[in-house]
Amino acid sequence: MAKQTKPITTRHLGIRELREQSAKFVQRAGAGENIVISVSGEPVALLGPLHYTSSQVSITELIAKTALIAPRRKDAFVLSEPVSVHSGARIDQLLREVRG
Repeated sequence: MAKQTKPITTRHLGIRELREQSAKFVQRAGAGENIVISVSGEPVALLGPLHYTSSQVSITELIAKTALIAPRRKDAFVLSEPVSVHSGARIDQLLREVRG
């Protein structure tokens, strides 16, 4: 039977509100809530629990927390063929070779 975990909630607030009520928001973060802190309307930091209750975090959750930028492409992503690397090769030279 699958273990149910509490969903991660995300709240957005400005730096002024955080300064005024910091103890309250630190308690909420410790209880599992993620809080995105904004300066002049731009998200700049994330206040949250030290450990997640689930072993995996979804891409949707990372996008919601602005920890990940959503892809612009709408089509399916296709991996390119693996590149064989020789021991002792420099990564910058390999990248130049692959990129052409």
